[in-house]
Amino acid sequence: MNILLLEDEKLAAHQLMGLLKGYFNENVQIHWVQSVQEGLAYLSGHPDPDLIISDIELLDGKVFQLYQQYDVQSPIIFVTAYDQYLLDAFQTNGIAYLLKPYAPEQLQQALDKYLKLFNKEMPNLMTEKVIDQLTRALGNADKDYKRRFVIKKSSGIYFVHTSEIKYFKADDDLVFAFDQKGQKHIISYRMSKLEEVLDEKEFFRINRGEIVNVNYIVKMEGYFGNRLAIQIQGEKEKLKTSGPKTAAFRKWMERL
Repeated sequence: MNILLLEDEKLAAHQLMGLLKGYFNENVQIHWVQSVQEGLAYLSGHPDPDLIISDIELLDGKVFQLYQQYDVQSPIIFVTAYDQYLLDAFQTNGIAYLLKPYAPEQLQQALDKYLKLFNKEMPNLMTEKVIDQLTRALGNADKDYKRRFVIKKSSGIYFVHTSEIKYFKADDDLVFAFDQKGQKHIISYRMSKLEEVLDEKEFFRINRGEIVNVNYIVKMEGYFGNRLAIQIQGEKEKLKTSGPKTAAFRKWMERL
C-alpha cells in the first residue's frame, strides 16, 4: 500500500502517519510532502500512489495548484479545516473528506470506504470540472463577508450586524435594511454591491429590489407566474421572487 500524504503541519502529519500505520498493520509506505512543489516533484517521478490524503493549505499555496498541473488518477481523501460550504463540493463529486479536528474513528471510516469502493478502473475524480468547482467553492470559503453596517442618524452613529437584518429593499435610489426589531435603516450600498459583500449562504437576491436573509424565512408558497411568496418573520407583507430568480432560489434553499 503506497500513500502520498500532503500536509504542511508536522504534528498533524506525524499523527496521521501513526494512525495509517496502525490501520494497515505497518504494511504501508507513506511519502509525506509539505508543499505543492514537493508534491508535484514526487508525482512526476513516481508511479501514482494507491491513495492520496490531502490537506488544502500547503506551505506554498493551495493544493489545487498541484491538481491543476498534474493529472491525478489516485483516489483522494481530503483533510480540511474548511466548513460545510466547501465540503458540499467534495460530496457532490464523490470525494471523501475529514473535517478537522477529526476523531481516529472518522479516518477509519474513510479508509474503510476507500477499501470497499476503490477500483483501478474507476474514472479520475479530479477532472478540470471538479478542480474548478472546488477552487470556486474555496474562494467563497475564504471570502471576508461584511458583518455589520454603519448607520448614521440624527441621534448618532450606530452599528447594525448583518445577522440582525431580515431583508434589504431598494426604493428608487435608496436601499433600506429591515432588522429584527422592526426598524428601518438607510444603507449606503447599491443592491449589486450588497450581493458582493453579503454571505451568500445567508442572503439571496430574490428579485431586482429585494435581498432576503434565510434565517428569517418562516415559510414559502407558490405564487402565480412561476414565482414564490416568502413569509418573513414579523412581516405582514410577503416578498415575491421574480420569475427568472425562482429556480435559482429553490436550488439555493435546497443546498443550505
